[in-house]
Amino acid sequence: MEIVKAKETMTGRERVRRTFEFEKTDRVTIGHEDNFGVRKKLMEALGVKGFELKRALGVDYIGVVPPYDGDELFEEVPGRYVHPEQGFRLRWVANQSGGYHDYCDFPLKGADDETIMNWPVPDPDDYDYECIGEEIANNRDLAVYIGQTAGDVINTTGMVMGMEDTLCNIQTEHGPTLALIRRRADSALGVLERILSRYKGEIDFMWMGEDLGTQIAPMVSFDTYRNVIKPIHMLFVDLAKNYNIPVLIHTCGSSSWAYEDFIEMGIRGVDTLQPEAVNMSPEYLAEHFGGRLNFRGCISTAGPLAYGTPDEVAEYCKKTLETMMPARGYHFAPTHLIQDNTPVENVIAMYRAVHEYGRYI
Repeated sequence: MEIVKAKETMTGRERVRRTFEFEKTDRVTIGHEDNFGVRKKLMEALGVKGFELKRALGVDYIGVVPPYDGDELFEEVPGRYVHPEQGFRLRWVANQSGGYHDYCDFPLKGADDETIMNWPVPDPDDYDYECIGEEIANNRDLAVYIGQTAGDVINTTGMVMGMEDTLCNIQTEHGPTLALIRRRADSALGVLERILSRYKGEIDFMWMGEDLGTQIAPMVSFDTYRNVIKPIHMLFVDLAKNYNIPVLIHTCGSSSWAYEDFIEMGIRGVDTLQPEAVNMSPEYLAEHFGGRLNFRGCISTAGPLAYGTPDEVAEYCKKTLETMMPARGYHFAPTHLIQDNTPVENVIAMYRAVHEYGRYI
């Protein structure tokens, strides 16, 4: 199997930069995220290894993350993976496609105020920033992003506190929880600023994270978003503005209710865009926000990609591209990680389709 790429007249870096400015490009930018099981099958089908996979698909950017090399902040837990920087815990859950790691235990669930206030956060000086330079140097043709989960409030707090406690504590503006959220944000801001200052001019965009919606409605009220979460988001947007790079923000579920605020803040693009969620279809987004926000995603991992035929996947991608491309600013990508039960033939059909139908010239 192979993927015949569209004729290219730009590097990935130039293509991404122009897309963020709603300028004409040779084709749409391309992204890819997957679980390990489907990734392994895809590499075998295309005869590639490692990062060669993204090259084969036509992906236009890479993320750079400095490894943590500071003191151990959290104790090991038998049978669990404990994240060295954030302290959340994962367990392996087997399924018919192989399995996945899932969040569990939630060490701050039901915790007292003192425990929450003393929860460790990493020092921004305890990272190895040197290795980022090598990654940039080896991929000069690609756009480089930082962050991805930067600024996330609900999701990453829920990883250690559980979603029920997290949402209740945010809603009631519980002091120790808000203090922890701010300490974690300050730590992430410190890391990002060190990257941006050290590699000034070589970072192309910041990719923030947040989950704001269920499939049918907002996860929090507008007042709660504006009082608690938006000020945290604004810290990251302001940092990006200081270094003159655009911001893309991840928004799972029904999240378009917050997009006008994003535009006012100066956020350039929104990511994931699950079309099954309320007010998240490509048609709705293009009509209400086209030309004002970049869109990344819209190719559902729960639709034809997982359950259809290759021809149905190609037609689905073609229709999405026809809807999203006219306003420019579209980044072709799956709505989330492509799951292990996805037929590899469908993934290949997806990327064949974007190279065939995603051309502007």
